[in-house]
Amino acid sequence: MSYTSTPDPHQGRRSPKRKRSESLDPPSAYHSAASTPYPAHHEGASEQFAFAYEDDNENGVQTPDVPGELRSSAEQSPDSGAKRRKIAERPRTLDYTLQYTLRGHKRGVASVKFSPDGKWLASCSADCTLKIWSAATGALQHTLEGHLAGISTLAWSPDSRVLASGSDDKLIRLWDITTGKALPVPLAGHHNYVYSLAFSPKGNILVSGSYDEAVNFWDVRTARRLRSLPAHSDPVSGVDFVRDGTLAASCSSDGLIRIWDTGTGQCLKTLVHEDNAPVTSVKFSPNGRYVLAATLDNSLRLWNYVEGRCVKTYQGHKNEKFSIGVCFGTYSVSAAAREELDEEERRKQWPLAACGSEDGSTVLWDVNSKEILQRLQGHEGVVLGVDVCVQDGAIATCGKDQTIKIYRRRAHAVNGETKGDTEHDGKQKDSPLPVANGTGSAEHGESQQLGTRDTTITDG
Repeated sequence: MSYTSTPDPHQGRRSPKRKRSESLDPPSAYHSAASTPYPAHHEGASEQFAFAYEDDNENGVQTPDVPGELRSSAEQSPDSGAKRRKIAERPRTLDYTLQYTLRGHKRGVASVKFSPDGKWLASCSADCTLKIWSAATGALQHTLEGHLAGISTLAWSPDSRVLASGSDDKLIRLWDITTGKALPVPLAGHHNYVYSLAFSPKGNILVSGSYDEAVNFWDVRTARRLRSLPAHSDPVSGVDFVRDGTLAASCSSDGLIRIWDTGTGQCLKTLVHEDNAPVTSVKFSPNGRYVLAATLDNSLRLWNYVEGRCVKTYQGHKNEKFSIGVCFGTYSVSAAAREELDEEERRKQWPLAACGSEDGSTVLWDVNSKEILQRLQGHEGVVLGVDVCVQDGAIATCGKDQTIKIYRRRAHAVNGETKGDTEHDGKQKDSPLPVANGTGSAEHGESQQLGTRDTTITDG
């Protein structure tokens, strides 16, 4: 069966990263926005957005200037009592180059994520395995086996010690990276493929989205389900936590994005665009004020979720059939420009958004201006996952071509130099991580498939 065939919920061992149906039922009353107001700790949220930006309107009227407190450090007034030698200017293009191509998975790779400490890169695949690679060298450190069907999603705990994975076998497994073993009791409760995962900032709660249309909250320490929410009328394709853990977001192919109160399970807001395109991925911005959503109409949309407004739309990639992940990152001036700046100016950063494309590229946008900064080339076929390393800005991508690629800017290459694309064959090297004791892996059939997956944002 091809990667883009329509999924059959009753067919075994499929990866939920699959092609979406082109026809959707119109939204019902179930899709209406929740009327419940935000809890007390969000009462002032609407005031925070009083100066939120929007796209230029049809008449070409520009939005008002944004006050300094909402701007990034790179866009605030350069004068603070002392004259600087030179002011850093935002780069209009980036210079990422392909450093490593990682091979080892036997089927398409659905997701890649850097560990929060920047040391590891984890990947999951329709071949039922997870792999952990060295983020610095690209060497394979470990292969984790235990799921009995394809794996569509993974998430790191904030301390980089636990890796969570969600599979078509309807289970969520937690892996102790120190011992290399899966916890003996998986998180069971979903009735269909587990599609998306996210840890809370404290690492004590895990949120999951599933093909069963539910959003579940789990206590990581006790491996018990805290709450199950009938969140959507179609498979839940993405979930995420806000920076303080008080809110969670979910999205679905029903075209809705929902904001949930983590403590009560109450739906605080429902976001829906007039086009009602299926939503395949959702991410809170680092400052917690916006959500970025990928939709199957070749667009990313940035939402002011308190006011329920789409404030920016990013285009330039192709995404009509597959669930493709999105992420935020930051970038700074080039290596050449740094030589003329003092230390304070060198530290300035600007926010970027990254998303894969069905044409094999990965597109990087400046969040504020919506300008395309760079297109990363290298994959054959759709790019399903992308992640940006917080520590050094490295970018990892993965796709249906069974490979993982790591890109770095020339100034941040290993040992200070870029050596070009290096192939890693996926053969396991000597590793500090011992072999995992999962429940064993199963050969998966041909039916398994992939398919349908603190810088402030300012007015551009």
